[in-house]
Amino acid sequence: MRQASQSDKRRKDTREKIQLGGLIAKAGLRYEKRALLLGLLIDGTRRIKGDENERERLTAIGAEAFSDDTE
Repeated sequence: MRQASQSDKRRKDTREKIQLGGLIAKAGLRYEKRALLLGLLIDGTRRIKGDENERERLTAIGAEAFSDDTE
């Protein structure tokens, strides 16, 4: 039972990482350096902490990008 649970956790983790990679590609950042990507994410985290307007603005941008999906 424990082995199945470990396997499920690994599978879930792998799926999550693939989805996160897909977000990077969707944002048009596929070929950027990892340091730049991490910097963008850290900066974004700082921007949204305590700033509900910025969080809503960025959420709207993301929602619009998802609604433009033709897949």
